[in-house]
Amino acid sequence: MDSISISKAGDRAIINMDRGKVNAINHKMVLELRDGLKGLGADKQVRGIIIAGKPHFFSAGLDLIELFEFDLEQIKVFWKDFLGLMVDLIKFPKPVIAAITGHSPGGGAVIAVGCDYRIMAEGDYRIGLNEVSVGVTITQGIFHSYRFWLGEREAYHALLRGRLFQVDEALKVGLIDEKRPMEEVLSAADQKLSQLLRAPDYVLQDTKQVMRREWVAAVDVDMSREIEQRSVYWMQPESRKKIGEYIAGFTGKKK
Repeated sequence: MDSISISKAGDRAIINMDRGKVNAINHKMVLELRDGLKGLGADKQVRGIIIAGKPHFFSAGLDLIELFEFDLEQIKVFWKDFLGLMVDLIKFPKPVIAAITGHSPGGGAVIAVGCDYRIMAEGDYRIGLNEVSVGVTITQGIFHSYRFWLGEREAYHALLRGRLFQVDEALKVGLIDEKRPMEEVLSAADQKLSQLLRAPDYVLQDTKQVMRREWVAAVDVDMSREIEQRSVYWMQPESRKKIGEYIAGFTGKKK
């Protein structure tokens, strides 16, 4: 695997996202994450996992530079796999802790909210689903995922504004569960996982299934029409102009 690494220690595993300076999520990374989750889900020795990123960047979100060059058919396949990754995480039976080691906007936040518990590094970092401000539409599944943690009203207004939360704000609204100094994030995630793993696996997994049943039912559906619509919107001149401007803002290159 080129963009993630998986390490195992005893009854747990760490998926470490490791692509470039900011962990931008491209199609290959999505496929590797899906394969990694599938393998760890089937591994009977692994009872729980931690998902981590780089110092200062859990993930900067989707690799818009790569996705901007996709044609309609390519972007359809990408959205199918990316939204599939979201469902994989929500349905994952074992405990998952997010060690959020820095910024986590957009796609990074989609991964984080699929986890059971989120610990974020203290500092001038941002997390949230800012798709609308970038020029990307929100899917029904993403709304359900956000409101599971934030509540419907907070999720509604945050998504409509494309709002990114500072660490303390994210803690206040329930987007994260804990904040720690950067150097303590991973060890705190391991400690939290140890606490959860005191219970037998069948208790943990059945309880998680019960609590997520309505959430899973809302997202584990046929998304073909939504993917089609989302892909068509992506190719609209207005959307491409907005996304191009966003890319130019951090690369200095016009699209």
